[in-house]
Amino acid sequence: MDLFRLFVVVVLIAILISLGSALFHLSTGKGDSGKMVRALTWRIGLSVGLFLLLLFAWSQGWIQPHPVGR
Repeated sequence: MDLFRLFVVVVLIAILISLGSALFHLSTGKGDSGKMVRALTWRIGLSVGLFLLLLFAWSQGWIQPHPVGR
């Protein structure tokens, strides 16, 4: 597995951890919604950053889409 794929997998795992953290703060219900909002903000930032990185990598020719159904 090359370095770019490893980086994408690490970012996806970080997105899932952030989502799980927000779920934990939501389910404990201690009235501190700031931690949940911070976790969801990190998730959105990581998701947008990963999407932009994938678009940039595609435009530079670093990654190529494969045909669907072939």
